[in-house]
Formats: sequence, C-alpha cells, structure tokens
Amino acid sequence: MKQPKHTVTLGCLAVGVLVSSLLAPARAAEAEAVVTLNTPRTFPEIRTREQWQLRAQEIRQQVLVSCGLWPLPAKTTLNARVFGRIERDGYSVEKVYFETYPGFYLAGNLYRPLGQGRGLFPGILNPHGHWSNGRMADTKEGSVAARCISFARQGMVAFAYDMVGYNDTQFPDSAPNRPFYETHRQFGTNRTDQLWNISLMGLQTWNSIRALDLLASLPDVDQKRLACTGASGGGTQTFMLGAIEDRLAALAPAVMVSHSMQGGCSCENAPGLRVQYSNMEIAAAAAPCPQILVAATGDWTKTTMELEGPAIEQIYRLFGASDRLRHVIFDYGHNYNQTSREAVYEWFGQWLLQHPNPGALKEAAYAKEPDADLRVFPDGKLPVNALSREEFNESLKGMYREQWRKLVPRNQAGAARFREVMQPAWNHTLQVGWPGMEVETKLRVLRQDSDWSSSEMVIHRAGEEETLTAICFSPRVRSAGRIKNLVVLASADDAPAYLGTDGEPLGLAAGLLAHAQAVMVLQTYSSREPTDQFANFFTTYNRTKLQSRVRDLVTAGAAGRALVFGGRRDGKVVLHGSGRAGLWALLAAPTVDAVVANANALDVASDEVLLAPDFFCPGLRNIGTFEGAAMLAAPNPVLLYNTGGVFPVASIQAAYKVARAGRRLRVLPEPASEDTVINWVSRL
Repeated sequence: MKQPKHTVTLGCLAVGVLVSSLLAPARAAEAEAVVTLNTPRTFPEIRTREQWQLRAQEIRQQVLVSCGLWPLPAKTTLNARVFGRIERDGYSVEKVYFETYPGFYLAGNLYRPLGQGRGLFPGILNPHGHWSNGRMADTKEGSVAARCISFARQGMVAFAYDMVGYNDTQFPDSAPNRPFYETHRQFGTNRTDQLWNISLMGLQTWNSIRALDLLASLPDVDQKRLACTGASGGGTQTFMLGAIEDRLAALAPAVMVSHSMQGGCSCENAPGLRVQYSNMEIAAAAAPCPQILVAATGDWTKTTMELEGPAIEQIYRLFGASDRLRHVIFDYGHNYNQTSREAVYEWFGQWLLQHPNPGALKEAAYAKEPDADLRVFPDGKLPVNALSREEFNESLKGMYREQWRKLVPRNQAGAARFREVMQPAWNHTLQVGWPGMEVETKLRVLRQDSDWSSSEMVIHRAGEEETLTAICFSPRVRSAGRIKNLVVLASADDAPAYLGTDGEPLGLAAGLLAHAQAVMVLQTYSSREPTDQFANFFTTYNRTKLQSRVRDLVTAGAAGRALVFGGRRDGKVVLHGSGRAGLWALLAAPTVDAVVANANALDVASDEVLLAPDFFCPGLRNIGTFEGAAMLAAPNPVLLYNTGGVFPVASIQAAYKVARAGRRLRVLPEPASEDTVINWVSRL
C-alpha cells in the first residue's frame, strides 16, 4: 500500500522546551469556525500542470461523489419526444421531454436554425437560474428565450431546460399553484437523504448530463461542438458540468464564479462538495476548455477582474491556453442581460462558429412565444409512468443498493473493479485526503523507565492549524531486537481510559506494552463536536464529527508510523477503536496495516440509526455503510468484535474470501477481552 509523505518535526528534548501539555484540550479546536457558503476562499498555489491535473481529477471525483453520481448511473433510454414545432424568422421552437431516470421527466424547449441548411450545428445547453418563471423568464435582467433565439439565428441549436420544480419538470404529486422556487426546494430534504447522497443538486447535475446526451443525439447537432451557458443557479450548473464533462467545447458561466458566495440554494450545495474546493477551483477544472466568465459589479462576482479571473487564468497558462479563458465584468446588478449575452455570443462565435468577426454577433429584436405555447405539459398531467417524489426517492435508493450488490467482489476481476470504484468513493465520502497527507509532529520525551519510555506528541496536517495530541509508549527491546507493531488506541468519550493520573499506561495499553508492542494513546481530536450538522448546508463546507474523527485516526497512524518505524517497511501500524470509536477505526482501515474494531452491536438496517452525531456521514450508504472500508483493507488483518449478530459482515467476508485471506478476518459476535486483543495483535 502506498504510504503518505510525512514531515516529522522533532522538538528539542532539552529542559525548558515550550511544548504544551498534551493532556490539555487542543487550543486550535477552541477557535474552530464553521465554514459557510459566504466564507471567503483562496485559490491554492499551483506550480505545475501535472500538479493541477491531479487536483482537477480529485475535484471531478468530488463533484460526482457528492452528487451521488459515483459510479455514474446507467444511462437508460431517454425515450425523448420532440413535438409542437413553431417556425419563426430564422429559427424554430419545439417542445421536448425525456426520461433522465426511469420515471423522471425533464422538459424544455429546442430552438433550431431555419434557412441555414441541415447542419451540423453547434449545440448549446441553456440551464436557467432562479428567475421566478424559470426557462420562461423574459425580463431586462435576464431572458432565456432571447439567448436561445439568438443562438439559433446565429446557426446553433439551443436547448433550454427546467430546474427541478419549475414549469414542466415536476412530480405528479407536486402541489399546484405554488411558486416554482418553493416546489424546487422540496426534493432531497429528508435528513436521511444525505446518507445516500440524494440531493437536489445531484438530480440537476444528472439532468444536465442527460440533456447533453439528448443534444448530442440530435441529427443536426455536431457532437464535437457542444457548449453550456447559464446565469446564477444556471451558472452553477454550467461550471459543474464543465468540471465533469469532457464533451464540452466551450463554457460561459455568468455571475456565479466567486471567491465568496458559493450558491445559496440546495440545487447548488451537495454534501462534501466544497469542504476542500471552491467555485473558483471547480470552474478551473474545465481547463483548457474555452471558457468566458461573465461578472457584474452589483453582486458577489464584483472582484472577478482582480481575484477570480486571474486565479483561474493561471491554470489556463499552465496549459499554454491563456487565449481560451476570458473574464469580463459589466456595471449591472445580478443579471444575464443583453450586454452580458452579447459577450457570450462573441465567445461562442469565436470558438464554435469560427466566425470571421465574432464581435459582430449582436442580439436582434425578438419576440418570446407565450408561456402556454412553450409549456410541455400545460395541463400539468405527466406521462402515466411518472413517479411521485417519494417513489422516485425510493427508486434512487434501490439503484444505489443494486450498484453496491454488483460491486461486491466474487472473483479477482470483481475485486479489482471494487477497488477501482470504491477507493475514490471512500476517500471523497470520508474526506480523508489519502494518500498525499503531509503530517508534522512535535515530540517531547516524558519518561524513560526501565521497561518503557513515553513521549507526548502534537500532530497536525501541513497547512492546517488544528492539532491532535497523543502519548506514545515504546517498550524496551534488546539491542538486536526491533519493535514489531505500533498499536494506536482510539476512544470515544464513553470509552475506557488508558492512562493513569501520572501518565502511566493502564489496562490494554499496559498489557500491550508488556507484550513488547509500542502503543500510541490518542488523547484529543483536532476538532470539537459540531453544534448542528444539518443546518445551513453544513455538510457542503464542513466535515461531520465522524469524518473528522476518521481523518484524525488516519493522521495519527501516519504520524505514529514515521515516529516509531521511520523508513522501516517491516513495522505494522495497528488501529484499535474502542466504544463508538470502533466504527471510526473500521472506516480508517484502508490506511493502516491491521484493525481491531468494536462494532457496537450496531444494527444499521434503519437509516435513522446513522443520523446519530458520531455516526453521521453523507454518502455513507453508497460506500457500503461500514463494510466498504473494511473490504478495501483486505487482505490486511481485521478483528471485528461485538457484532451482536446484527452488524453486517457478509460483504466483508466475501472480499476476504476472494483475496484468499479468510483467516486474516476474525469476526466475534461478543465483546473482546483485553487478552483476546493482546494475543491477536501479538501474532501479527
């Protein structure tokens, strides 16, 4: 297993060195602040194209995992219907609906050139923002029809489609006569939805992918000249699609790429999405795809010319593609008005039409069709197989269960496929940042007795202020001997203590030391317990308690390995989680050499159980709840005790059987005694 880089900074051992007692709470956690959608973000320092390409890959994976699209769902038949053609001067308008998922219908309007031959024409996706009338919006500040008509007249096929809950894209049981925005925000609102990464943003991102599929399938559209543009919430959809879709040849997100406000609607906030990344980085992930950022002086994009634009431009320079990024700003409020649209016409004219004078592409007078003539389901009646909101939600859970069932390995090829899919899913779901974590450690020797020595450790991840603390005990070994194992002991608040009042090892820690095992007792974690993990898009911008604790265990293991074994490859790091920390340890299993974990006799059949503050993690169901991480640990030894006969282990056993490591997995329905743990570790 590839190990992370470690920077181990050893503090001076002389008397008087200023290292705070590790038995006190970490000061950094006291000052920890919750990140929100309005917290200003900075662009990371990127020096090489290769460095950015690796980060861009991580960004793409994070978007897909956060949106519940990893692995990508099967692209079922669209069953598209295009009808109701209206012909106007230089363009036509048609009604469209199709199934993005079986039983869910996305609707919109297709604008095509007239009198310019049969094509092939560029195809432009047009997601709308949070205008009160959705894709029917036609005001001075923003008109979807204006840009679609203009695109068609210029020789491009434009598709305008709904956000969920707007106009024709509804559920059959949606309340009638309700403002579209209220209906829009009704999907994905159950707390348990987060466990499956079911979200409004995830559904809309998939809708955009399938809308691109539809556009690419049209006989008059050039599949090599596809583009997307939208403003506000439509701008978010635009750069999100740009981050994950290689088929796009140009992008134009308007008034949304900001270092500050990241998006205020649930359709712009998926769990885990911006814990590490901001809209600036997500937009930059499309490089070197031609992209224009349109900003306004009267909203949160007002610093585009000084901050966001130059930050993203540095990424395009790494590709030798500075000419493929343009950022402009106009003196208006939040908008996608004619001035802003004409900047996009010029950009698309250059990159999609190869127009000899793209600046001449201006917006001519137009007349939007009446809403009734653009509506796909004017009577509100959807196709008979359309699913209700609850039925559709359950169908998504069924899809995820089936994905998991198919991923459980039954042979070597299946094991390789499982790791290919689940390793990134595990990493991005738990937000651990593995591999690649840089760990710095300050060390102070406490005692050097005849049988063991102890040191206190302050550990932090490079670039972060928060620290975690531990006491490390090393047994005395003969001059020719070596320490074989380091056992990291992790506890939750209700777990037994391993230290006496004078810092001496107690209980399991003492027993392990007596059997020549090095021991690290984790004392304080790097973050305090969140006050409310369900408020104000908390999980989009912050790690949950479980995610933070798992990451700390990964960090502790890395620091302990560097301290005890240095460059040695024969030493093993064993992670032991007692009490409710047992399941944190199990989730960290892929990063250590062996795990001993208390399963807490937890029955995870009900989603409600996983809403407990110390077990809650968005997307946990999609990585097999607690089983997936243990499966990724195969063939490394795992002792899983206190399953109570209800904690699921069948998939873990299947993975170890395929790995021909069945004897390395020990499952006990009852709690394990200290002697059981000591004997198991001693035989590693």
